[in-house]
Amino acid sequence: MVNRFLQGTLILTIAGFVVKAIGSINWILLSRVLGGEGIGIYQMAFPIYLLSLQLSSAGIPIAISILTAEKIARFDYKGAQKVFKLSFYLLFATGLFFSILMWFGSDWLISSGYIIDDRAYLALLALSPAIFFVTLISCYRGYLQGWQLMTPTAVSQIIEQLLRVVVMLGAAYLLLPYGLGAAAGGASLGAGIGAFGALVVLIYYYYKLPKSPDDAHKQPDGPGESSGSIVKRLIKLAIPISLASLMLPLVANLDLFIVPRRLEVAGFSTSQATELFGYLTGMAVPLINLATIITAALATSIVPAISNANAIDDKKGVYYRTAGAMRITFMSTVPFTLMLYVLAEPVVSIIYNAPRAAEATQITAIAIFFLGMHQVTTGVLQGLGKPTIPVVNMGVAAICKVILNWNLTAISWLGISGAAYATVADIGVAALLNLIWIKKYTGYFLDFSLLWKNIVSAIIMGVAMFFLYAPLETIMHQFFAMAFTALIGGIIYVVVMVLLKGLNRHDGERMPVIGKFFRGKEK
Repeated sequence: MVNRFLQGTLILTIAGFVVKAIGSINWILLSRVLGGEGIGIYQMAFPIYLLSLQLSSAGIPIAISILTAEKIARFDYKGAQKVFKLSFYLLFATGLFFSILMWFGSDWLISSGYIIDDRAYLALLALSPAIFFVTLISCYRGYLQGWQLMTPTAVSQIIEQLLRVVVMLGAAYLLLPYGLGAAAGGASLGAGIGAFGALVVLIYYYYKLPKSPDDAHKQPDGPGESSGSIVKRLIKLAIPISLASLMLPLVANLDLFIVPRRLEVAGFSTSQATELFGYLTGMAVPLINLATIITAALATSIVPAISNANAIDDKKGVYYRTAGAMRITFMSTVPFTLMLYVLAEPVVSIIYNAPRAAEATQITAIAIFFLGMHQVTTGVLQGLGKPTIPVVNMGVAAICKVILNWNLTAISWLGISGAAYATVADIGVAALLNLIWIKKYTGYFLDFSLLWKNIVSAIIMGVAMFFLYAPLETIMHQFFAMAFTALIGGIIYVVVMVLLKGLNRHDGERMPVIGKFFRGKEK
């Protein structure tokens, strides 16, 4: 039988690629419609919207997923429904509050000078309803993920993005004759309409859940948990999860404050420092995030899987699910690390038309492996009901990053490379600290017998790609040379992994969709 959390990971990964592809195309087209100035107006309203979303949901969706999975593991289906209803009431109230606050506070944001361009007013108004819908979406997604159902999340994400893009582009184009402010406001309508469409999809899946599961005759031990206890546990779980989400923008703001200034100390002019900072934060780091779509999906699906096993004190289940998740992490991050390192220059040239961003990208490519581990280990710890630990670890790692940023970036021969190394260290320290705690609670640390096979396979792949790309570039377009090199590299990696017995039939059997072909060969 296919492992449910692996199937969920595949579903979320595919959805992630589709959503990002649609979003990238949309951003290119919207930029052509609105131009730089129009995009600037839109971007003035969007951070307020994102902050409001963060405050309205505040980590509760993952907490819903954890508690729901725990109730289901104990056959307490009434308790799971109770978790959903209480969460729904809570998020309905917070979503509505922040929606109304943004609607009526838009005028103050403009008049107070917090937002300097009054043309962003319509965009603020247009984004206000989206806060309410997206907050409700997070409630349904958290609950359905608690059932280890990832298809609703995936389908709703794609529907949301499609509707958002159609409305954004259509409204921006139609309203452009009325001015850039109106066009930016029209584009902002896409967020609310897309979210409403996603909410409808999730409500459909919610009502499709079986009213009486096959094992509903089994009853949980003892009386059901009180509403007050559930709300208390939701908040206790949600606060550290929310703090973890806030750590990312906090670290980004520390980078903004430190890196450009230290680059000037290293001897770069203000314009050069700004350009180099853009190479790292605006080009290299997004590529790292893109390369970890698989582990991001895995981190989402592992939370309820671990919580489910932990709730019934299934220590072997927790261990094997953790080990299985880390196995996928190795295979999805180690080869991508080497791929991006070798192909950094063609990648940044094709995507950004900025070959000078290659050096920062090569260094940050090392962070792919660490970021994947950090995402998954954070999911495991959250599933174990230990969400505070990743927050503390991120705080320790952030201190290390600040120290390294301050010292390395100011060295003239390092410059932005010093900041790139600091980024790698930041993620690496956080991942290592998570692993230490996982060792304590699950007994799992790192499967070095598998990790070395991944590393050797990736190195052989990287060397082959290095010598293959240069001659290909002379006979075909850079994009096709890069794509062909990556394809051949991927094949080499898989072949070497099979030869080293890092991949076997059992791995194929566990894969969703294609697993049946491997199982069919047994007789």
